[in-house]
Amino acid sequence: MGKASENRASQLTYVHHRIHMLQEVVGSMDAETVGVEDMEQLLRMMHDLEQKIERFKKDWQEDRG
Repeated sequence: MGKASENRASQLTYVHHRIHMLQEVVGSMDAETVGVEDMEQLLRMMHDLEQKIERFKKDWQEDRG
């Protein structure tokens, strides 16, 4: 399986952008209109990011080995 990003700097940039995107999504939510589906989508986005970070961590461990 190929690496999602080529080096640590680009991987950290990717994480930075994804966290910023999550922050914007949460910031745009309105307590009066947000629904269960919106919260489920937010959880999916967070889970996807968690998986990506785990992949990056594995890449970094392989680089050290």
